[in-house]
Amino acid sequence: MNQVNEIVAAIKNGETKPIYFLMGEESYYIDKISTYIENNVLTEEEKGFNQMVLYGRDVSVEEIVSNAKRFPMMAEKTVIVVKEAQDLSRSIEKLASYADNPQPSTVLVFNYKYKTLDKRKKLHKAISKSGLVFESKKLYENQVADWIRRVLNGKNYQMEPKAAQMLVEFLGTNLSKISNELDKLVLVLPEGTCISPAQIEENIGISKDFNNFELRKAIGVKNTVKANQIINYFSNNPKSNPTVMTISLLNSYFTQLFLYHGLLDKSKGNVAKKLGVSPYFVDDYVMASRNYPMRKVSQIIAYLREADVKSKGVGATISQRDLLKELLFKILH
Repeated sequence: MNQVNEIVAAIKNGETKPIYFLMGEESYYIDKISTYIENNVLTEEEKGFNQMVLYGRDVSVEEIVSNAKRFPMMAEKTVIVVKEAQDLSRSIEKLASYADNPQPSTVLVFNYKYKTLDKRKKLHKAISKSGLVFESKKLYENQVADWIRRVLNGKNYQMEPKAAQMLVEFLGTNLSKISNELDKLVLVLPEGTCISPAQIEENIGISKDFNNFELRKAIGVKNTVKANQIINYFSNNPKSNPTVMTISLLNSYFTQLFLYHGLLDKSKGNVAKKLGVSPYFVDDYVMASRNYPMRKVSQIIAYLREADVKSKGVGATISQRDLLKELLFKILH
């Protein structure tokens, strides 16, 4: 995120590069930088003759280079944005000769999503020398809640840890989806709000009481009634609560619990760091460790692997509802 801010700040100061090669698994920052260049390098009057958007599936590298070598008309720069540039992956190395000597008055932007250039090859080295290569790496699940809080802090909002966790579990690590939901919240809630689980439920539609976070918490304290209520809710709302996702999240939870048992230093700060969780949630793991000794945790992980196979239709004709109930019984007993 710091690198993105530095790139944007440089462009804002008029310090543009002749080539921006934006690549990687996380499309959110690729879109952010590319959109900023589209919106801010040229004035509205200059864009008509000097800005174009191309798509990788419709053009060749040679056509892109031909356009990039044009001189601007009544402007200092020409801006060319190549979207879906990953469709050019088989021929992208042909860009190397242009990257060695790019047109100084052109700002050529490649949105090369879900793939990366080979750093050993000529193109990566050439662009690194004459322009800028930015790799947008996907965040790990345990990093997303902190990312949410940083984004909201920049807008003068806060979010309770449980609310952030609800978003992560519902939307995964897709920053674009999460950002869209945060934009909705910012539109309807007054500045300075500390966003609560209830506000997440009201404005986004994620149940604050019946979700995977609450299921793990209920299992951790062996609240059988609550855990069964959540499982029943999931069974009645399968599209919003897919069984495969529930099993995956439970597997992550018990894997973390297994790691907790193996820690010599069980201070809150070290547990949070080693398990990749917020310090806010450490007490939940401490409680769960008392209810589930290491041997039981190992057994549960085996149950979860077996349930995962069954949930995908391998070697079982059991319904998703019965599968979850069977799994829950094995975990709690």
